[in-house]
Amino acid sequence: MKDIQNERDYRNIPIDKVGIKDLRYPIRVLDRVNGFQETVASINMYVDLPHEWKGTHMSRFVEMLHMFRPEVSLKSFSDILEQMKKHLNAASAHIEVTFPYFIEKKAPVSNSLGYMDYTCRLIGSSDPEGKLDLVAEVIVPISSVCPCSKEISKAGAHNQRGEVRLRTRFNKFIWIEDMIELVEKCGSCEVYSVLKRVDEKFVTEKGYNNPKFVEDIVRDVAQELLKDDNITWFNVSVENFESIHNHSAYACITCGEKRRFTF
Repeated sequence: MKDIQNERDYRNIPIDKVGIKDLRYPIRVLDRVNGFQETVASINMYVDLPHEWKGTHMSRFVEMLHMFRPEVSLKSFSDILEQMKKHLNAASAHIEVTFPYFIEKKAPVSNSLGYMDYTCRLIGSSDPEGKLDLVAEVIVPISSVCPCSKEISKAGAHNQRGEVRLRTRFNKFIWIEDMIELVEKCGSCEVYSVLKRVDEKFVTEKGYNNPKFVEDIVRDVAQELLKDDNITWFNVSVENFESIHNHSAYACITCGEKRRFTF
């Protein structure tokens, strides 16, 4: 059958990224407690397209992903990216895998169990020289109490739920749980899926006694990351969904040099 994609294109314009987006796919990711966790990911896969070719073969992206199913790990990223370049005759390849990750978490006083879900993302790319770049991202809910509100009010202080986005590059493997735990301890208080009355009392008082601006939270996370020699680069942002304003408060820090490495 005639292969239109392999025909020549005469506009002489290369394409940086061409591929598939938002493919839902079952995967397994490493779990610190249970070994592996089953989840469902949304996957983007791209390669570059030289100026002389009309198109790429979209079905091959899914075929290659199916070959490596179902585990998603740093090693599998390296293999998938190299296979994408090989089978699609590309110089560079890029993959993004976004998925919910569940951690069983105890309430702070009653020890009632419930699952917290966190949005995680693994981003990988391979350049024409075969150098691999990997970024791990977690999105972690936290709560914060406003220090200014506490200082100027006779009673109480306004508080809100917030969201911390942490992206890291690293030398060695890093657990998703470690990234989440680092972020959670930097808010005024952690967020839980199950709270009894004794737990609600605890988190309310803990937050009140530990007020933080978004500036405080983003600096505290950055301070912890700077202690870790394994982290070569990070970007951390904090957004508070304000309870007394019709806008969010936001802060962001990026630190470190982008380093590439080969498996």
